[in-house]
Amino acid sequence: MLEVMRPVTVYVTTWCPYCVRAKRLLDRKGVPYEEVNLEGNPELRMRLSRETGMRTVPMIFIGDACIGGSDELHALEASGQLDALLSGEDAPPASGTLR
Repeated sequence: MLEVMRPVTVYVTTWCPYCVRAKRLLDRKGVPYEEVNLEGNPELRMRLSRETGMRTVPMIFIGDACIGGSDELHALEASGQLDALLSGEDAPPASGTLR
């Protein structure tokens, strides 16, 4: 089992298929994550959008770095970089945005 050293936070909305896809990947890998539903919290969503430059969900953070959304998470997995990033062996992406 993968030892996860960096916390994972996934900002979602209830009916987002990309959110479901991202969470399924994390679940399949046994990665614990905090899920934060942005519905009913427009202030938090606006703040995250300003900080990340993203307007869509999911917004996925590994540690304090925003790695992007579902597509970026799956790309990290396909390239073999996700496990190293989660375990703390690899630095967050240079484009990562701190919370």
